[in-house]
Amino acid sequence: MSSSTIWILVAFAIYLLLMVVIGAIYAKGNTSAEDYFLGGRNLSGFVAALSAQASDMSGWLLMGLPGSVYALGTGQIWIAVGLFVGTVCNWIFISGRLRRYTIRANNSLTLPTFFENRFHDKKRILLLISSITIVIFFLVYTASALAAGGKLFNSIFGLDYRIALTIGALVILIYTFLGGFMAVCTTDFIQGTLMLVGLLAVPLIALGFLKGSGGVTAALLTTDVPGGVNGYLNAFSNGSRAYTPVEILSQLAWGLGYFGMPHILVRFMAVRDEKELKKSKGVAIIWVALSLFFACVIGVIGRAYLAPTVLTDGAEEKVFIEMIVKIFTQDIKIPIVGGIFLCGILAAIMSTADSQLLVSASSMAEDIFRGVIKKDMDDKNVLRVSRITVLVIAFLAYVIALDPNSSIMGLVSNAWAGLGAAFGPAVLMALFWRRSNLQGTVAGIAAGALTVIVWDYIPFIGGQTIGSATGIYSLLVGFFVSLLIIVGVSLLTPAPDASILEEFDDVAAKRV
Repeated sequence: MSSSTIWILVAFAIYLLLMVVIGAIYAKGNTSAEDYFLGGRNLSGFVAALSAQASDMSGWLLMGLPGSVYALGTGQIWIAVGLFVGTVCNWIFISGRLRRYTIRANNSLTLPTFFENRFHDKKRILLLISSITIVIFFLVYTASALAAGGKLFNSIFGLDYRIALTIGALVILIYTFLGGFMAVCTTDFIQGTLMLVGLLAVPLIALGFLKGSGGVTAALLTTDVPGGVNGYLNAFSNGSRAYTPVEILSQLAWGLGYFGMPHILVRFMAVRDEKELKKSKGVAIIWVALSLFFACVIGVIGRAYLAPTVLTDGAEEKVFIEMIVKIFTQDIKIPIVGGIFLCGILAAIMSTADSQLLVSASSMAEDIFRGVIKKDMDDKNVLRVSRITVLVIAFLAYVIALDPNSSIMGLVSNAWAGLGAAFGPAVLMALFWRRSNLQGTVAGIAAGALTVIVWDYIPFIGGQTIGSATGIYSLLVGFFVSLLIIVGVSLLTPAPDASILEEFDDVAAKRV
């Protein structure tokens, strides 16, 4: 093992130890289910902002998106544009109203509980269908994060992919298992800061080296970029051909997913008060704008900086890793700093996986076990079931991620579509449409989830799925199918009763 690798290993060890210590510290404060799942609704504005965005972006931000831009060019930025618009709308329109409504709706701790309380679902159908949907799609989402961690350790230390995957999964598991929501949010805050610093610094340093060797364009000419340099740098080109309007619309549709992401929405529910929420909005929007922009920049500059080497066959998702290693072990030779920046990639991976594990645990323990199976379960047993669920979900996600050829982008895409189509329209209608009712919401959640499953997983057309054959992102279809079903079924079934309407009006008038 070289001295550079040893220094990088030291940085990783310190970082991972810090995450575990934070989990152990917060474990002492978890005396109730509300503490474990929402931190007692005591989250500060800055922590909420960075935690929400760090848990949102995952390894996809530092590996999937730059890799896509690296391989095909700047035409891949439309996903980033859609996500930015979605983030802004989520913070401006959803965050405050959702926080008020979850308090008014019997102090709801989870998204499924909110749906149940919002529509006075005494049979708990909404609770059950929402919880099952969360667990199914979060299995895939968590697997994407674990796969990213495996690729990171494999690339840096040359470890076997499965061994690398095991190490990353164990650390995430330990601090989520111990510390619950506040441990996750505190580590996410640190991780979000580290991610942003890495995203800003690394491409700018690489650009400085490129200026001394002819610049970005000259370097790109040596890598045979698809469509030539002009096509590669054209936002309306998809590789070597022009984008179709449907393809651009499908990429922009990623932004619709925000309205239905339980691990992001739960941050809104946990903020201390609406004054803190206002602080969060500005911080979160600035963070995501910078992060998405520089993630796309990394793809382009990375292609030029690593030239004439060209990463292919899935290795393009390691472009940021390869840039950091080259800068800090070859050009500048400060490997400990490189190790810190590589921890930023690990931070992106961990910040999403921990949140998804916690939301899955809350759905299983609070919503299914205490909500449906054993209604008199006390907080101590809820916490026990939650921690067991964290173990089980982590193991199943680990099994899914065992394939070293797993595509981070593909796994995230499918999970994002499923959650966004199932819950996005349901959340919007629950918060803003007075006439929405229980029957419509149940039908809408089921329709959105099933549409994505059929669209992405069942090969109907000549051995291809509908999504592969048409190029239309399943979220775009599933979201509007769900929305139409909610509206149609709600109008065809009885209107909500007076008590439900009174709660809606209280939230709308800010009487909470």
